Amino acid sequence: MNKESFIFSGLIIKEEKGYSSLCLDVDVASQGDTVNEAKTNLIEAVELYIESAIENNLPIIRSVPAVENPHTNRANDVVETFNMNVDFQVKIYA
Repeated sequence: MNKESFIFSGLIIKEEKGYSSLCLDVDVASQGDTVNEAKTNLIEAVELYIESAIENNLPIIRSVPAVENPHTNRANDVVETFNMNVDFQVKIYA
């Protein structure tokens, strides 16, 4: 049986101190002292957001508004762009 899978876009932005990270598909952000820490923290934050959205019947996809997308307004500060693979698994039980 195949699981539904989605690919969300993430990016890391160099800040004055450390790095911020943003998932463009669900408008969730995090941060870290290093690129790797910012990425790891973002993946955790996206997972928690999706779990909470499902539990509370909220929309999962809510993209970053175009005017706030760092690719357009902070392109020189973007140090990495990456994909996050998101698997949704449905469990049925009684």
